[in-house]
Amino acid sequence: MKTLNSWVALAVVGVLAGCGGQRQERVLVKIDGSSTVYPVTEAVAEEFQADTAGSVQVTVGVSGTGGGFKKFCRGETDVSNASRPILSQEIEACRAAGVEFIELPVAFDALTVVINPANSWAQEMTVAELKTIWSPEAQGTITRWNQVNPAWPDEPISLFGAGADSGTFDYFTEAVVGKAKSSRGDFTASEDDNVLVTGVAQDKNALGFFGFAYYEENTARLNAVKIKLDADAPAIGPSAATVIDGSYQPLSRPIFIYVNAKSAKERPQVAQFVEYYLSHAVPLIEEVKYIPLPARAYSMALENFRAGKVGTVFEGHSEIGVRIEDLLSRETR
Repeated sequence: MKTLNSWVALAVVGVLAGCGGQRQERVLVKIDGSSTVYPVTEAVAEEFQADTAGSVQVTVGVSGTGGGFKKFCRGETDVSNASRPILSQEIEACRAAGVEFIELPVAFDALTVVINPANSWAQEMTVAELKTIWSPEAQGTITRWNQVNPAWPDEPISLFGAGADSGTFDYFTEAVVGKAKSSRGDFTASEDDNVLVTGVAQDKNALGFFGFAYYEENTARLNAVKIKLDADAPAIGPSAATVIDGSYQPLSRPIFIYVNAKSAKERPQVAQFVEYYLSHAVPLIEEVKYIPLPARAYSMALENFRAGKVGTVFEGHSEIGVRIEDLLSRETR
């Protein structure tokens, strides 16, 4: 089995050499992918660059989980942010290009459905009501709130959601509609979650969805919808507590980084960055309003990274309803 122990040792030597003596050219670590994971990785990157005295430059792009995997599997990036597990077709693309990857869960997200604060009628919604709105057959037909629930007003629905290259789009459509990427197309779509925030905040009839961190940053402008699995189920809102106890379903999900194993082996600063990420992530995850994993999860991820454990525990498909304990049990296999 490949090992990363020597890579990390080289990383430390490389950074020490870069911090003393002659000034050396900065090394670039390239990251792209999920807008959901972006706030965490960007926060880690800023701290890492400060702690290495700027000897390593980390760039973090936002092209969505799917767009990030396209670049990653072409060998264009060192790390890929992902708000869902890597899919079979992406695994094949990586394999065809000779790219081996290490899958590392870094946090949990409560994918959040949001409304404008002036909306007083849809503060709770069932999964079936969300499906009525977002299913492909709703396009051009379900256009007003009272078509979803007759108790709701005869007002137009304005929809905002993640773009087709987003892992959030994949996860939401699978959780709500029943099939990934199965959605109506007549909505404002963007991989930039700030665009979605602004759209919902400016329209009292708007409904949108995106990662929990973007909602938490904008609680003065948005309200989170409480989700009911069915009409008789309790309405559960997104929070750290409801993710940890497993009650916020079906929209709780793990988020990941994927590391190019060759980059980590041949470019020691990449290995050092990943080690730093897993060792320093918890306070930064809390700061950007996601839900950290238990401490043993990061220890396990470090062990897997140092051992060079390539591949995925999700067998090439995303899964709905994975809880924190489920994730930990898989990572120990």
